Amino acid sequence: MHDILQPEGWARPIGYANGVAARGRTVYVGGQIGWNSQCQFETDDFVGQVRQTLENVAAVLRAGGAGPEHLTSMTWYFTNKQEYTQNLRGIGQAYRQVIGRHFPAMAALQVMALVEDRAKIEIQAIAVVPD
Repeated sequence: MHDILQPEGWARPIGYANGVAARGRTVYVGGQIGWNSQCQFETDDFVGQVRQTLENVAAVLRAGGAGPEHLTSMTWYFTNKQEYTQNLRGIGQAYRQVIGRHFPAMAALQVMALVEDRAKIEIQAIAVVPD
């Protein structure tokens, strides 16, 4: 079981947790990008790549005996902050469809570039499967 950490008096975050405490087996998900299982991009659309990236995260979690509900931390790297902020509604919809309504501790940051030139988003994650 995970405990959401919400300091007293702080505004409630939307779409993420300020912190998560967990105990169990840890699953580390290396940076996933918006290409399919054959390492091919099917779209250059930002939300489309987010959805595929989240599906890739979920697939790695399954391979480790975990699910989205076990996520404790995610770090999102994107190449264009404006593209990210202008697509929050679509990102939220994709997130809920793939991950559900489970919101781990998160960080999001713009980077100059990702290793794959067509990649617009990369997500690294940590999950903890309870003992």
